[in-house]
Amino acid sequence: MRHCINCCIQLLPDGAHKHQVNCREGPHHGQQACPTCKGENKILFRVDSKQMNLLAVLEVRTEGNENWSGFLRLKKGKRCSLVFGLIIMTLVMASYILSGAHQELLISSPFHYGGFPSNPSLMDSENPSDTKEHHHQSSVNNISYVKDYPSIKLIINSITARIEFTTRQLPDLEDLKKQELHMFSVIPNKFLPNSKSPCWYEEFSGRNTTDPYLTNSYVLYSKRFRSTFDALRKAFWGHLAHAHGKHFRLRCLPHFYIIGQPKCGTTDLYDRLRLHPEVKFSAIKEPHWWTRKRFGIVRLRDGLRDRYPVEDYLDLFDLAAHQIHQELQANSAKEQSKMNTIIIGEASASTMWDNNAWTFFYDNSTDGEPPFLTQDFIHAFQPNAKLIVMLRDPVERLYSDYLYFASSNKSADDFHEKVTEALQLFENCMLDYSLRACVYNNTLNNAMPVRPRAGPRQKELVCCYYASGIVGLGFSIGTERSVLMCKCCSPLFMDVKAEN
Repeated sequence: MRHCINCCIQLLPDGAHKHQVNCREGPHHGQQACPTCKGENKILFRVDSKQMNLLAVLEVRTEGNENWSGFLRLKKGKRCSLVFGLIIMTLVMASYILSGAHQELLISSPFHYGGFPSNPSLMDSENPSDTKEHHHQSSVNNISYVKDYPSIKLIINSITARIEFTTRQLPDLEDLKKQELHMFSVIPNKFLPNSKSPCWYEEFSGRNTTDPYLTNSYVLYSKRFRSTFDALRKAFWGHLAHAHGKHFRLRCLPHFYIIGQPKCGTTDLYDRLRLHPEVKFSAIKEPHWWTRKRFGIVRLRDGLRDRYPVEDYLDLFDLAAHQIHQELQANSAKEQSKMNTIIIGEASASTMWDNNAWTFFYDNSTDGEPPFLTQDFIHAFQPNAKLIVMLRDPVERLYSDYLYFASSNKSADDFHEKVTEALQLFENCMLDYSLRACVYNNTLNNAMPVRPRAGPRQKELVCCYYASGIVGLGFSIGTERSVLMCKCCSPLFMDVKAEN
């Protein structure tokens, strides 16, 4: 590109031209105006005989494509490393996405080719015309399934033959109080009659400068939620009730619990319920207080920390409590006894199945079983609590759980081997101990490479397993999900076998 440049250098503050380059009339001195810029304080360029202001034209590019010049200037080794890294990242992302969509690319989905058929006799029959094509594909794509099926079937039969459902002896209320004195001193046995959620007023002895969340363990150990508590802290004093020179704060427990199961869509249900204007959740989706935090467990492999007191758990519902308090105050001013319809929820997916902490705190076990379970305490405080359970095909759930927690070497064969190992470990335990003793055996659970106990079958009345007397009603969502809406209705515990 040819450039015809005609420029005039800007006048300095003292009014003198230091120098000029390629001006039409040659150098000028003093206050004489340059013929090109006509005395104005500006710099001009002439590019290809076109006059341009320098402030508008910051760069003049020459001919040639420089888009790839920066990439080409990299050394050959760096270019190869960059391309190789992009390829690996693309393959890993494709593996996760396609395996989640049940496509067979890098990590095939094993439950498409078998798992354990609901009717094992079909596998043994010689001419199952309706399943012949499917099992032929299974033998091609999942050889390990066909090869190991006879031995795995023997393990399953051995386990099921030893399962015996027995009635569990419920602990007395006084024994529960002795075990958790502080919890029973904080949570009352009666709640406000005009609130649908279980709420009560508690005296607050601090001043208006007191930080109510200063010692909250959720704030101390999790930076993600500090902004949420900062907002609660600023609005805290404005949501107190004042009477007789004292200050009272509204405390609440959840009206309903989404108690499980992991990898069954609990987060999706949680996000959908949050859209309802009268449904409020805890500040954290999964506090895991009933099963872990109240024992000081964040990760079991990391050991025990200081126990999270019940006050820290109640703090998580302050945002909902503030809104309920405002409506109660408004109804009181109008002298109306209107029922507050805001309901509070909590969605810890470990509440249904995780009782790993009992070996650290309960010494008076019977036959390897914990004397107190999570449901005993929830039922003691909230006999009318609503429980929501989401279930999924157990093999699909376990495979999803495996993909989420496994760190490397994820494959259908690796999944098959880990499940086989877990079944063998559980069978060995059942040879000497009861079903409950094996389910609550922490040593066994920690040794298992996968978590089969976290996913009961869809058609089990799992509510009867979970809480102290529950009536459950199940209904399907699509073809892969089931939800059980449960209500604690009596202090009697029932063990119910799976109904197919």
